[in-house]
Amino acid sequence: MTSPAFSQKKKPKVQAAAAKPNIVLIMADDLGFSDIGSYGSEIQTPNLDKLAAEGIRFRQFYNNAICAPTRASLLSGQYQHTAGMGYFNINLGTPAYQGFLSKQTVSLAEVLKDAGYSTLLSGKWHVGDDSTSQWPRKRGFDHFYGNIGGASDYYVIKNLPKKQRSFFVKDDKVVDPEDEDNFYYTDEIAKNAIGFLTDQRREQKPFFLYLAFTSPHWPLQALPKDIKKYEGKYDIGWDSLRILRFKRQQELNILGKGQKISVKNSDLPAWNSLTYDEQKLWAKKMEVYAAQVDNLDQNIGKVIEHLKESGQLDNTIIFFISDNGAAGEDVGHGFSGRTVRNWGPVGTAGSYDSYTRTWAYASNTPLKSFKGFQYEGGISSPFIARFPSKIPAGGLIDGTAHLIDIAPTLYEIAGAKYPQTYKGNTIHPLAGESILPAIYGKEWSRSKPIFWERAGNKAVRKGKWKLVSVRSDQWELYDIETDRGETSNVIKDHSDIVAELKGLYETWAKSVKVEDWNIIGKGKGFEPSFNP
Repeated sequence: MTSPAFSQKKKPKVQAAAAKPNIVLIMADDLGFSDIGSYGSEIQTPNLDKLAAEGIRFRQFYNNAICAPTRASLLSGQYQHTAGMGYFNINLGTPAYQGFLSKQTVSLAEVLKDAGYSTLLSGKWHVGDDSTSQWPRKRGFDHFYGNIGGASDYYVIKNLPKKQRSFFVKDDKVVDPEDEDNFYYTDEIAKNAIGFLTDQRREQKPFFLYLAFTSPHWPLQALPKDIKKYEGKYDIGWDSLRILRFKRQQELNILGKGQKISVKNSDLPAWNSLTYDEQKLWAKKMEVYAAQVDNLDQNIGKVIEHLKESGQLDNTIIFFISDNGAAGEDVGHGFSGRTVRNWGPVGTAGSYDSYTRTWAYASNTPLKSFKGFQYEGGISSPFIARFPSKIPAGGLIDGTAHLIDIAPTLYEIAGAKYPQTYKGNTIHPLAGESILPAIYGKEWSRSKPIFWERAGNKAVRKGKWKLVSVRSDQWELYDIETDRGETSNVIKDHSDIVAELKGLYETWAKSVKVEDWNIIGKGKGFEPSFNP
């Protein structure tokens, strides 16, 4: 195995230290809790594992369970409804559900730009695509390359008419790939990020790079050289893989002591119940998925290598997270994982497959459920931070953090002032709190509860307790400190805790303008895409 890009035999020539650190914020797409090596995976992720070894990891870091609401909270420091993305990038007719970032929020790029930073985005946007007025350069980014919507092919699909192909934007213009035959989107995201960083050095000011990969979001399309690494690796099946990852997590102490693995959904088939041909097909899907994660890590390594060679790495704080748990596609994909547009073997440009809920449960080991729901498997993310001059190496943090905490943390790092008004609009106060003390190895505990709601799925977390409800009025209560897998619903034993958390949730829901899903969404024909 090659060494990670930023392991160095000799110290590089370093520029004079900037007054403010550079910031790199990396987000993976649909990556499960256990899909990288430092969180229990067998997939080769040496660059991310090196980040973890030289920095810190959170055991409990939360997202919003699905793409667009997560990105709205990340970019604004607000709960998704306050940011305008209560459901998705779809306008359901109210400010909290308008499907693009509200004018009463400011983006990371807008605040950091005013603090003297160059602001760069390479990758996925997905927080407003109805109009070019919602695109990244209108929300503070100096430069942008990537996809505006929620998903993209990784290859140029020549079988499709041009107007039906995935399209990519550079700054404000739609651009064609320079080399269609050698185009692979994950590579292009890193390539353009490095180009932006190279050009930015002439400006002699710190930079904020938001590196928003689409990998490993479907479709299952990977480079043959990466797929080859995993041939035969997943013939053991999803049931055995969950156990192996769980054991590895215990060895890494990533879960804490005494945790149990979640109970697999009863409608998910046992691996041994499949025929030989079915097993070979499904093993191939996971080989391709693993190859996509592997390639993601390679491209993170390319960006880190550039920072090392340019002498900027030591003055750059790097964060890594995922936008939600692994994706359990169901409606529109079905158990086969195949859609109408499928004319080539899985992994190729002609494939439009997903690995669906079966492998997603393994990706989220040891957690319950997957993308779209407020069980731990839907809302939990790996979280890594590295900054050697400030962050102690190899730390594991128990404190409970959420995406809404990223903005106040970055503003504290950058010495940026969060505005009360911006472009004539009154700006909502930040919803989260800085987790910089925890990242820097100091004592920290969360002072506020955390809340979730999307499409009628709701939850609240306070201390060790989590109250959750999945598309019903029936609540469940879990002690996450001892039961991260949500295996034992203890709601009947703690009526006082339930009453307190319900009250907190109702007050919060009113404050951010959560609507009754039966009216705002289901009544208009919208349904969540997945089952818990």
